[in-house]
Amino acid sequence: MAIVPKFKVIEGWEKLPKGYVHKDVDGVAVDSKDNVYLMTRQDARIIVYDREGNFVRSWGEGLFTPRTHGIAIAEDMVYTVDDGDHTVRKFTPEGKQVLMLGTPGKFSDTGYDGKTIASIKRGGPPFNRPTDVAVAPDGELYVCDGYGNARVHRFKGNGTLIQSWGEPGIGPGQFHLPHGIGVSPDNRVFVTDRENDRIHIYSRDGQLLDTWTHVQRPTDISFGKDGLVYVSELWWRVGQSSFVHGEIKWDLPGRVSIFDLQGNVITRWGGADREAPGYFVAPHTLCLDSRGDMYVGEVTWTFGVSRGGVREDAHTFQKFARG
Repeated sequence: MAIVPKFKVIEGWEKLPKGYVHKDVDGVAVDSKDNVYLMTRQDARIIVYDREGNFVRSWGEGLFTPRTHGIAIAEDMVYTVDDGDHTVRKFTPEGKQVLMLGTPGKFSDTGYDGKTIASIKRGGPPFNRPTDVAVAPDGELYVCDGYGNARVHRFKGNGTLIQSWGEPGIGPGQFHLPHGIGVSPDNRVFVTDRENDRIHIYSRDGQLLDTWTHVQRPTDISFGKDGLVYVSELWWRVGQSSFVHGEIKWDLPGRVSIFDLQGNVITRWGGADREAPGYFVAPHTLCLDSRGDMYVGEVTWTFGVSRGGVREDAHTFQKFARG
């Protein structure tokens, strides 16, 4: 049985520069030096901190739309996803763009009406409001294409499309909002199927291997050096509806769950006191650094403040130190 990791929230870790805001933190990743990269909305940009929470730099101002969505780092290169302009980009750590997948403002035809996931009629080519990117050890890229599509796209490192898979629906290999993606240490591709309340697990070439259904609206996935799987899970409000479970009858607070690679739950936490330090309003992204500390970004404005019931100054980003 895996050892249950213990975490302590570090209040005040992020030293946000004067004049900077982020009502939502939709992406977080770390580089080889444990610098922490936040992808933010409202004032859309990348903010970089050192391990102690000191501001290092920011970039991307004026480039990203207010619908930034995901981030990954591999070999200290930064990959970003912007569902507002249908692109995936690759940057140096200082913000110099070296690759772009997709054409800004151009989206594929999936039947999507621009508003509701249920309107998607078919899987289409890249991209229609992509959501996340993962980089495999050999440099291949895997992109979730979720808000306006229902597919995963696999690319060579140079951006050449290799294959795509997925269709809208609730059946095996189908998606309603493929939202987060990661490649596990044992070379499997994990995809969080958010509005279907499940995680799909594929081989690298898109063969469905397993499905985990004991999750709640999963948003992101990360793999620790401890061999465990870390998943952020979004808040379900009363009256909302899961494509699989139907209307939500009671409040289901956001949380973080930790699994072993076979899908056994190691631990999970969250609660109704969602604004309290260490708990969650709307967890959207998470990652771990080389020491096993965890960083969780939340889309607090989008899923909390703007819909009522959450203070405007509620946390949008938290660091958890491993005990």
